[in-house]
Parts: sequence; C-alpha cells; structure tokens
Amino acid sequence: MDAFYASVEQLDNPDLRGKPVAVGGSRERGVVAAASYEARKYGVRSAMASQVAKRKCRDLIFVKPRFSRYKEVSQQIRSIFFEYTDLVEPLSLDEAYLDVTYIKKGKPSATLIAQEIRQRIFEETKLTASAGVSYNKFLAKVASDVNKPNGIFVVTPAKAQDFIDNMEIRKFYGIGKVTAEKMNIIGIWFGRDLKQIDRYELVRLFGKSGNYYYEISRGEDNRLVEPSRERKSVGAEETFSNDIFLLQDLENELLQIADIVWERYLRSEAKAKTLTLKYKYADFEQHTRSKTITGWFTQKTELTEGAKDLLHADEFTKGIRLLGLTFSNFKTDEKNEPVQLIIEF
Repeated sequence: MDAFYASVEQLDNPDLRGKPVAVGGSRERGVVAAASYEARKYGVRSAMASQVAKRKCRDLIFVKPRFSRYKEVSQQIRSIFFEYTDLVEPLSLDEAYLDVTYIKKGKPSATLIAQEIRQRIFEETKLTASAGVSYNKFLAKVASDVNKPNGIFVVTPAKAQDFIDNMEIRKFYGIGKVTAEKMNIIGIWFGRDLKQIDRYELVRLFGKSGNYYYEISRGEDNRLVEPSRERKSVGAEETFSNDIFLLQDLENELLQIADIVWERYLRSEAKAKTLTLKYKYADFEQHTRSKTITGWFTQKTELTEGAKDLLHADEFTKGIRLLGLTFSNFKTDEKNEPVQLIIEF
C-alpha cells in the first residue's frame, strides 16, 4: 500500500487531503510512524524524530495513529488477495507476498493479476497500491518500490540480471544503511559490484548474511511464500511528552506499558521465554536489556517483576524519553522444542 497509515487518515478526513501529514509523534516528541507523499517531498520519513520532521516541513500536520482502523482496512485488502490465491504471506498491515503460480480466479498471468488486484483495492477502499512482479521474493519486493506510488513494475527472468546489476546497493532488500555504507567503503555501489565478490569473501566480511548477498546478486532467492508466518514478538512502547529522570516515575510508566503488553500477549495465545526492555535517552541513545527464563511466561506477575528487574539493572545517567517491553523467543512445535536440563547441586 502507498503511505498506508497516512493515506487512510487522508481518506477519512478530507481536510488532510493534499497536505503533508505525519502519523504518530507530535510537534514536540515522538517518532513518525508514516508520512504522506506530500510530507515526503520535504524529506519526512517514517522512524524520523518528530522534531526533525517538523524542521524539514513547517506545515507538517501530526495525526494520532488509529491502528484498529488500519487493521480493519488491511483485512479488507487481504480478503481481496485470498480471492486469487491461498498463498498470502503478510509482512505487515500494508504489505504482503502473493504466490500466484496456481490461481483461484483471473487470467494465468502474474502481471494481469497484479493489475486486477490493484484496481480492486482502489474500487473497494479508494486507496492506491503498488506491486512488484517477478519470479522470487527478493525481486518482487524491490520491484514494488520502483514505480511507487500507484504503480507496477515487472522483472522477467530475462531482464533480472541487468536489473540487479544496475541497482544501487542501498535499494537492495535485506541490506540496511550501515551495511550499505560498509559496502560503499570497499567499492560496492551497485549490484554488478556485489556480484564480483566471491561467496567466501562475502561471508568473511558480512558473516552468514554474505551467503544471501551472494545469491541475490545473481537473482537467486528460493524462499517460499509462507501463508502461516509465525509471530516473532509481542510488545509495546511509549514516548513521553517530557523526559523522565526519577526511577520511581520510570517504574510507574513501565507497569502501564506492561499492562498493554500482557493484554496483547494473551490475545496472541503465544508462549514466550524472553522479555526485553528497551529505553531511549533524550539524545536518542538507545539500549536494550533482555531476560530469558527456562520455562514460559505464564503469569502477569512474571512480566511485571521481570520488567522491574531489567529496569533496576542499570543506572540511568540522563533523562529517558522512551520505554518499551517486548516478549519474544516464542514456543515452537513441542516435538522439536529442546528440553532445558537442570542440575541440582
């Protein structure tokens, strides 16, 4: 979807249409969750601090997120996907992979199906979507960004290598900003540069990710579209309107966050064994601390006590602007679950 959260807000509120909109944060605090295309023209981006975004665009309008509404629209869009294939792998509320090798309706052409789905989405939601069409996940993903917003781009097998060779490294899905900068330093700027490095050297430089970089530079990506992607984490965080300095005040805020996390945890019906505390100082310096137990978190008191332990494990040297808690390391199939051995002395 194109600027999904911001587009939904502009759809529901005509006064916001054609104006630079940032979902999340505020003029003084917080982080931008999404920016309309009018705001992006000024350099406003998601994950940008609100204060920075406001400096880039003085007329920026901040809107509080309404995730229940975004989820409602997302489900409407996914229902369209499932009319064409059962192989739908959501990545988030506004993005998904579709495997249309065997389709339930429409013409047997991925390109025609993508066009039809985009038209259906617009007719039923009045929102625009962009699509990338290719023979694997990596190429479809990067292709989806080529003609945004409201566009489609197709990478055929015959054109794939040329497309990759001329793509800037920073646009490769799976290569983040830090890795791209590291690659630039050693002379890797485009796909064609990456393809010149052998597998062993890439693994030496970038660890196991080197294997992935070696393969995608050659248009290889054998990952399947997985309709039943397992949830990786459940959490919540809060950015404060004023920096917090006192430990007791931090603890009070943390317990409120824990209430939200526990409610989401129960709804997820998952079982987690790792709890992570995230905190961010006023100068945006960020830290995390984690605690892993031998069993599973099954009681709310385990969450609250664990959260307080993690909070008290550090001495805060500056005001805190953000706190967050996350459950992860979820229970897998019991047949494959390793058993923790305990030795008593």
